[in-house]
Amino acid sequence: MQKQGRGQILAKGLRLRCPRCGEGQMFAGMFKMCSECDRCHFRFEREAGYFVGAMYINYGVTVFIAFASYFALDYFTSISFLPNFILWGGFSALFPIFFFRYSRSLWLSFDYIFNPSEPSDSQQERPRQPPSS
Repeated sequence: MQKQGRGQILAKGLRLRCPRCGEGQMFAGMFKMCSECDRCHFRFEREAGYFVGAMYINYGVTVFIAFASYFALDYFTSISFLPNFILWGGFSALFPIFFFRYSRSLWLSFDYIFNPSEPSDSQQERPRQPPSS
């Protein structure tokens, strides 16, 4: 597999694709994440609690957008405190639901940039165990 640039890997994350191959889908539904890539068999969740960092990304992006937008509206418009507060409070409650998949995908992409997968990270490259009877 050829060496990929950081920008390419992050672009795959923004498209909700596997950071390794860029072809496999990461999500089977709005909130249902696949356990591995259906193309290259890269495991998405490397260990229990792996996506705690994605919660920090989601929180940070939400707070940044809400605060910046609140103060921009406060400074550049004549909207009073309460409507502005309600607008961005509602945004802060709803945006993380929309951004959930992107925060997980970006977290996985960041991790892949700094900790590229090893061959043992792939189900395809591990020997298959026969079913026990």
